Amino acid sequence: ERYVACHQVPRSYMHWAKFEERQGECGRARAVYEAALEELREDLVNEALFVAFAEFEERQAEYDRARVIYKYAIGLESLEEEHREKLRARYVTFEKAHGDRVAIEDVVVDKKRAEYEDKVAAEPHQYDHWFDYARLEAALGAANEERVRDVYERAVVHVPPVPEKRLWRRYIFLWIKYAIFEELVTQDYTAARAVLANCRRIIPHARFTFAKVWVHSAHFELRRGQLQAARQIFGAAIGSAPKDKIFKSYIQLELQLGEIDRCRTLYEKYVTWAPHKAGAWIAMAQLESSLAEYERARAIYELAVGQPLLDLPELVWKSFIDFEATLEENDVRVRALYRRLLERTKHVKVWLSLARWEHEASGAAASRKAFSEAHDYFKTEGQKLERLAVLEGWLQVARESGDDDTVAEVSALMPNKVKKKRAVVADDGTDGGWEEYYDYVFPDERAKQPSLKILEMAHKWKRQKTGAEDE
Repeated sequence: ERYVACHQVPRSYMHWAKFEERQGECGRARAVYEAALEELREDLVNEALFVAFAEFEERQAEYDRARVIYKYAIGLESLEEEHREKLRARYVTFEKAHGDRVAIEDVVVDKKRAEYEDKVAAEPHQYDHWFDYARLEAALGAANEERVRDVYERAVVHVPPVPEKRLWRRYIFLWIKYAIFEELVTQDYTAARAVLANCRRIIPHARFTFAKVWVHSAHFELRRGQLQAARQIFGAAIGSAPKDKIFKSYIQLELQLGEIDRCRTLYEKYVTWAPHKAGAWIAMAQLESSLAEYERARAIYELAVGQPLLDLPELVWKSFIDFEATLEENDVRVRALYRRLLERTKHVKVWLSLARWEHEASGAAASRKAFSEAHDYFKTEGQKLERLAVLEGWLQVARESGDDDTVAEVSALMPNKVKKKRAVVADDGTDGGWEEYYDYVFPDERAKQPSLKILEMAHKWKRQKTGAEDE
């Protein structure tokens, strides 16, 4: 006692307690350990003292006492994290030896929880750590709902420091996961509604927005039977931060409810907001077509093709032509549309589509005229690949219809594929050598190039000579 009074350090108490234990005075030994925890300054209490105390209780088969000591020591913030980690490792070993399955799982969870606490403290804006932490707490069941809520609340406080959308994506998913947790797990719908409202409030809509948040909020209200609230959310989204997905989701909702007039109003706002979006015009026209409002649909298509700028004009024209083609006895309109399109573009696919449609609608003579016109155009323009594509399409149609005469006629127009060489000039103007390439020589070009005729005769002579030597 005099020695301990003079030397107030953990080692002194540990020597005294071991002495009492060797003498069989377990009660005195326990009292010495307890006195150490009471009398020593907080900064002097270390990991070794707790381990010695817990191991003493373990030797006395007082496992509950040892467990309390370990838990108390692990929770002490005055101990350094390194020492607490050693205590956790010893606690895991203790529970594996003396605890049940639940106790072992609790130890493992406590260890993982401590790891996640360290991670989120070091990198609070690394949102994947918060996801993993929340997932850990949620896996423990309904009794742990408050911990899950606390993790989410702590996570969403850490707003991305820079208003850049790529940095906000994972952060927004935290809010959505939080709302889903409140709705599906705790079934606290008021809390879920508040979470979604706070999420919408914190997004800088003037710079960017997230359609998934608006759509999820509206669908949540629908699941609660609040149609008017869902419409208000969609309306607020269109008013403050319109996006394709928001328009499409709102229109789909009204369409399912049979509110055609509302759909028309929404489509008008959609194409007013984004007149360059081909998909918006097509969907609007297809709605009218499905309602047998053909004049409305035609007027919408006319407005669409008249736009000075479209992101995918070919889709609008194709949809317009397909729409007219589905109507009975409407060949004149379809043919006129193709001609209007050819005035804008002479793309080979337009010619091929026209020729195939003429074959199906009017027969071989009309198809032949279209193919011939396309062939003559690309021949005049000197576009060999497009000219070849027209001939191949023409040949395929002729074979499908069993027109042997046309097959023979088109086959005679097919070109030969010739390998040639050409000089290569580098970017800096220096000589880059020679490269091989393939060219197509059409029958009408052979007569204008005598050298090709001579080359063809040479090849023919060589083949004959090789055949004679084989014999």
